[in-house]
Amino acid sequence: MSDELKRKAAAAALEEVEAGMRIGIGTGSTAEHFIRLVGERVRAGLEIVGVPTSERSAKLSREEGIRLSTLEDLPELDLTIDGADELDDNLNLIKGGGGALLREKIVATASKRMIVIADSSKHVRQLGAFALPVEVVPFGLGSTERALARVLSSCGYEPRLSLRGGRQNPFVTDGGHHILDADLRHIADPDALSDALLRVPGVVDHGLFLGIAACAYIAGDGGVRKIEAAR
Repeated sequence: MSDELKRKAAAAALEEVEAGMRIGIGTGSTAEHFIRLVGERVRAGLEIVGVPTSERSAKLSREEGIRLSTLEDLPELDLTIDGADELDDNLNLIKGGGGALLREKIVATASKRMIVIADSSKHVRQLGAFALPVEVVPFGLGSTERALARVLSSCGYEPRLSLRGGRQNPFVTDGGHHILDADLRHIADPDALSDALLRVPGVVDHGLFLGIAACAYIAGDGGVRKIEAAR
């Protein structure tokens, strides 16, 4: 059922895609539904160009016949459509469960609008039940992890950090980085936490997307709801 809801959310967002648009293409299971739906439109004659946020999304987009480019050639995009691991009523997001948070954030902020697509299980009252991904450089990993633990403690969180993939075979992002997942349970002040994390040397970025999304299409048993960010 969840997979069908993801597809319904993707289909609703597809209605915002117009001919000639430059579109940021997200990463993850919900975004893959969007890619396949766009591919159907492209094969029917829709002309758009996409900028993918991961190698996986790029591969699927090519298979679907979507013309691709890069931010070097298209530094400004009309629209990015992507999923989220969590989103609240203010359209603050946690992203990065698929390991593409850095590219996702770069592409989203290069766009005039970011649209989130998700099933209703991702819509929460308060962020934090989903572990927050923190992308870090491999050099000095142990030192960075200890510094992150101190920062989390100073912000009032228990510093529960785990290296994605484990020490023997750590996950590597498309940018060549690792991810430390922070199990915070709840995030009381996302803005303060974001600022604190970015001050840690070795941190490249994190999965809090704050003030970036313009609207969200959320699919549930009762249909698809559209939530717009407060202005």
